[in-house]
Amino acid sequence: MKDTMEDITKDTLIRASQGDMPAFEDVYKASSSFVYNVALRVVNNREDALEVSQEVFMTIYYKLKTFRFESSFKTWVYRITANCAINFAKKNSKTKTVPFEEAYGGGAVFNDAQKNLDQEHQEKLVENLLGELNADQRACVVLRDIQGLSYEEMAQALNINVNTVRSRLKRAREKLLSLSNRVNYEKV
Repeated sequence: MKDTMEDITKDTLIRASQGDMPAFEDVYKASSSFVYNVALRVVNNREDALEVSQEVFMTIYYKLKTFRFESSFKTWVYRITANCAINFAKKNSKTKTVPFEEAYGGGAVFNDAQKNLDQEHQEKLVENLLGELNADQRACVVLRDIQGLSYEEMAQALNINVNTVRSRLKRAREKLLSLSNRVNYEKV
């Protein structure tokens, strides 16, 4: 899974913002995997992530002319992707997600053996855990723990203050810890 964005020159961004389609295609090629993976981590569904990605690139296409290079392009794309994905997740929150216990038989064991699981199983585990969080919490966990952003970068990307980032992340981690404790308790 590619969670990084290829470098895009300022000249390419300027040309794309002026309607140069080959330049916009370069922007798309350099950032599409990145956008999809961020969206996937927030909405927790491949088809939904594709839909969110499509919305993100429509937004980028129409708003690129407003990008002022005051922040990095990557941060700007984070903001758009996170907001689109959160809004999508909130709008579609009526759909049922599989409860964590149901997905793992109620007695999943979290121990050192987990380290030996293959990458596909690890990704499914992360998807199920993230699926237990609300969209705002999920975005914070993705941006901090998966993408490695600082609290300040997260605040900028989500267009919220740093204290809100900290409280959302704290609540998300508490919920994940609670899930882990509940599974361990049921195991006993």
